[in-house]
Amino acid sequence: MNLALKIKKSTLSLVLGMTLPVIATHAMAADKKDIKMVITAAFVSNKGMPVYENMAKYLSNKLGWQVGVVSGMSYNQVDNFLDKGTIQVGFVCGLPYTHKFKEGKYDLLAIPVMSLKKGVYPDAKGYEGHPGKYYSYTIVRKDSSIKSWADMKGKSYAYNDQGSNSGYNLPRAKLVSLGAKSWDDYFSKVVVSGSHEESIHLVATGKIDSSSVDSLVLDYDRSIKDPDALNVKIIEHLGPAGSPPVVISRKADPSIINDLKAAFLGMHKDPEGKKILESAGVTRFDPPNDKNYNDIRNYEKKAIEAGFKDHKG
Repeated sequence: MNLALKIKKSTLSLVLGMTLPVIATHAMAADKKDIKMVITAAFVSNKGMPVYENMAKYLSNKLGWQVGVVSGMSYNQVDNFLDKGTIQVGFVCGLPYTHKFKEGKYDLLAIPVMSLKKGVYPDAKGYEGHPGKYYSYTIVRKDSSIKSWADMKGKSYAYNDQGSNSGYNLPRAKLVSLGAKSWDDYFSKVVVSGSHEESIHLVATGKIDSSSVDSLVLDYDRSIKDPDALNVKIIEHLGPAGSPPVVISRKADPSIINDLKAAFLGMHKDPEGKKILESAGVTRFDPPNDKNYNDIRNYEKKAIEAGFKDHKG
C-alpha cells in the first residue's frame, strides 16, 4: 500500500485488519459519532476498496453515525493511530493483532468466515471445515517448473512485510521446519515487496521466483480476473491460521463497541449486508474468540525458539 492517507466521510474507517460487527437500530442525530476504520489486511485486495466503501455506507445507515474509510497506510502507521484511538476500528492482520492484544492496545471485534469452497480453483483448498481461518499461499508463476519448497531452495523470493502473518510469519515457520536458520540460508535473493499485490505481480511477471501471500487477496483478485492473479499457481498451503480480524482500539469510546459488534455479526442476516459480504467472499462474521489466533502465536514462538534470524530488508 502507498502511504497516502485517504479519508472518505460517510464511510467507515477501516483499521489494521478486518471488519467490525456493527448493527444499531437507533438513530443518533443529536449525538452523532464519528468512526474511522482503517484497512491494512482484510478479506479483499487493494482493488476491492469499493467493498469497504459499501460497508461503510451500510454501517453509517444502520448506526446513524458518520463512518469513514482510511487506507493507504503502513502497518506501523496504523498501529500508532489505533494505539492512540485516533482511528477506532481496523481490519488488521492476525500477527499484529496478537502483539497488540498482549500489549493491551486493541480488542477483537469480529472474525470473518470465508466462503470459498474447494474446487472453485483447482489449486485452492477452500475453507470448509475451517471457519475463521485462512491460508498463506505459496505461489510461483503459472509456467514455472517449481513444484515444492524443496525446489525453491536457491531461488529468489519476495515477502510483503515483516508484520504480516501470511507473508512472513507462516513462511518463516516453514523455513524453520526445513532446518533453515535465516532467509539467506535458503534463498539466493530475498526482496521486500511492500504488499501482497506487489508480491503476486513480481512472481507473475517472472521478476521473482516465488512468494507466500494472503489467500484472501489472491482469491479476490482471481474472482475479478486480475491478470497477475491468473498468471500464478499455488504450490502449497501454509496454515490454516486465524483470519485477519476486525479490531477496536481500547481508546475508543466504549459506547460504540456493542452496536458495532452487533452490526457486523448481523450483516449476513440483512439482505443488503449479505450482498456486501458476498462481494467480498465472506459468509458471515463470527463473535470474538482470541483463542482463534493461538496458531499464529505458536508459529511465531517456534521461530523464536529455533533462533531464526529475521530478514534485515
